[in-house]
Amino acid sequence: MASSSINRIVADKRNYEGWGTRVGVILAVTGSAVGLGNFLRFPGLASQYNTAAFMVPYLLSLLLVGLPIAWAEWAMGRHGGIRGFHSAPGIFRVIWNHKSAPYLAVLGLIVPVMIYMYYVFIESWCLGYALHYLMGTFDTIGDDEGKYSSFFQEYTGIIGDGSLFTTINMTLGCLLFCVVFNFILIYRGLQKGIEWFCSWAMPLLILCAIILLIRVLTLGTPDPSHPDRSVIQALAFMWDPLKSEVGFMDSLLNHEMWIQAAGQIFFSLSVGFGVIITYSSYLKKKDDIALSSTTAVAGNEFCEVALGGMIIIPAAFIFLGAAATNEVKGSTFGLGFMALPEVFETMPGGRLFGFIFFFLLFLAAVTSSLSMLQPAIAFLEEGLGLNRKGSVAMLGFITLIGTAFIMWFSKDALALDTIDTWVGTMCIYTLATIQVVLFGWVFGIEKGFKELHEGGELTIPSFMKFILKYVTPVFLIVIYVYWIWGKIVSPLLKAGWQGLKAEIFPNTVATISIAFIFIVITLFLLLIAQSVRRWNSQKRHEEVQI
Repeated sequence: MASSSINRIVADKRNYEGWGTRVGVILAVTGSAVGLGNFLRFPGLASQYNTAAFMVPYLLSLLLVGLPIAWAEWAMGRHGGIRGFHSAPGIFRVIWNHKSAPYLAVLGLIVPVMIYMYYVFIESWCLGYALHYLMGTFDTIGDDEGKYSSFFQEYTGIIGDGSLFTTINMTLGCLLFCVVFNFILIYRGLQKGIEWFCSWAMPLLILCAIILLIRVLTLGTPDPSHPDRSVIQALAFMWDPLKSEVGFMDSLLNHEMWIQAAGQIFFSLSVGFGVIITYSSYLKKKDDIALSSTTAVAGNEFCEVALGGMIIIPAAFIFLGAAATNEVKGSTFGLGFMALPEVFETMPGGRLFGFIFFFLLFLAAVTSSLSMLQPAIAFLEEGLGLNRKGSVAMLGFITLIGTAFIMWFSKDALALDTIDTWVGTMCIYTLATIQVVLFGWVFGIEKGFKELHEGGELTIPSFMKFILKYVTPVFLIVIYVYWIWGKIVSPLLKAGWQGLKAEIFPNTVATISIAFIFIVITLFLLLIAQSVRRWNSQKRHEEVQI
């Protein structure tokens, strides 16, 4: 009997959970995308590169990369899911009947797991700041200039390695709560945990954002001594290319802006993370994926551009002025955790709105961090045959070690930055490229579009076949090669091994962090090898029974 038939028989004998409602899966996927990048990273990048100009490569990346990859991941995920596989290694194995296929999918596990290790740490900052505003303890910090910068450095451990472990503090307490909260929800499963939380957290998140947006857009000119700091001038600062320090055309010629815009789309939509391909694998054959995937993308873009961008930059401009805003633009942490507390201190009702903002960030962070755990959970269950309790315990142990590692080497956030650079950038680009090539050239563009439209309520234009098969891979490869050139090849050509060493291993912490990444990759490769042996054994057993 054909291998695909055997896969279907195996799938029929397995009792996997699924999504409860169509709205639930859309909110869960949107929640996985809506996170800190929407409300912190996007405003920083947009203002750094002249918002009006930045939107050109941003929208092109959305149409040529983000949306096509989302469609591809939804289609491949459901195709593998109805055949009994819910993890990237299993789905890749279904798509491509080659012994190397499951190992190529290791990044579909590494990326979300390792990003979670530092993401949950940042998530705990958001909770801590929300609690400080709720209790009013920010009011006692003092009047010294730069007080919020000093508070942030001490609270996050940036002042020195191991500084967070000297005493029992609020940072550790918030982190412990976030870790336990995440794992309780993931242990409850897809419907009772992830879908349940996202079903009420996403509407609440959007409500909080709309409240903040209304407050910002009704500020008028709060300080009469600074008539240039009005809402109208703030919006012009954001969107008028003539107000920028750099001309519109000069901004468009900045190749770095194009790299950052494409990278933001990856972070924003959670494509190339290994998350969507797992989430969509729990859909049924006749469930819509064309309209659902497009709706999830649209929901994320609304949260990012219409809410995140329109709240943060105008508020900073109105209360701090253009010069102060420019000092922190492009800096996710600087804008969110140092500049905005100054804004809330000056804003009428700032304590309340400060709490709402950081509580919003906390909700956004949790909906994202939950999604990062599910791919590995699915793999441990179907690959190693662990039950929910065993897989959650094993994943908890692995991620806790990683989070402790990042927290210990907290000085100047060197460990966090290193892992974010190599996993959160290089590995994401690599996985996204592999998935697009797999969809367009291995799975087949015609077969892929047929899968995409199965049960669909939206017809994807046929010209997107050409884009998905040719344009998107070329776009990704060009950006990927450029990144490799700047990060590896250029330093090597300019200064030889010493130059490369200075770029990749600039300090001891970076070296240790890269070694840690390779240890985790090796661990998951070994787990995949064990899973492949188990799957092959099951397949032979099914063939004998047939």
